[in-house]
Amino acid sequence: MDSVETEPSVAAELFGERLSVARAFTANLVAQGEERGLIGPLELPRIWTRHILNCAIVAPLLNPGHVGDVGSGAGLPGLVLAIARPDVDFVLIEPMERRVAWLSEQVDELGLDNVSVVRDRAEDVRLTQPLDQVTARAVSAFRKLIPLTAPLLRDGGELILMKGAGAAAEVEAATKELRKFRVRDVEVLTLGEGVLDDVTRVIRARVR
Repeated sequence: MDSVETEPSVAAELFGERLSVARAFTANLVAQGEERGLIGPLELPRIWTRHILNCAIVAPLLNPGHVGDVGSGAGLPGLVLAIARPDVDFVLIEPMERRVAWLSEQVDELGLDNVSVVRDRAEDVRLTQPLDQVTARAVSAFRKLIPLTAPLLRDGGELILMKGAGAAAEVEAATKELRKFRVRDVEVLTLGEGVLDDVTRVIRARVR
């Protein structure tokens, strides 16, 4: 097994009193993630910086309310954000049965009473009420994500989509979809400068 990254000191700053829960989730991901096909074999030496903290830095962008995480997979960012923001209600939307099983196990084991897990594809899911915000990480290109995420939001709801260095180019390539799904106020945010080794880029936009 590759060596596991030591917890960076900034983790305490980002998680506060929820740090012990974040540690427990990270330990579970380290112990089972590769075996269950949730993370690759090269991720353990950067599990905190590339994955856990990369997601946690997004937490201040969320508002108390109902947030959906599309394509939750290993729980990045959904479970991490749910740990960091116990004041926000999350629904994790994931189509793959084995990943749904993992997510449900973690919700129970970590005592996350602000999380529900739904097994479905984003384009097929039927929620009891529209969402206030939707997150996603490493799911698809922005122009392909818009039809999957925008319809889940209430009027005035927000997309908070984690992206890589090409975020601005992805926005430019999505002109048609932005117009079709009434996505406005699009901006690319860079989070974690001077705090994290690797910054996090987020496309934030509103559906009107």
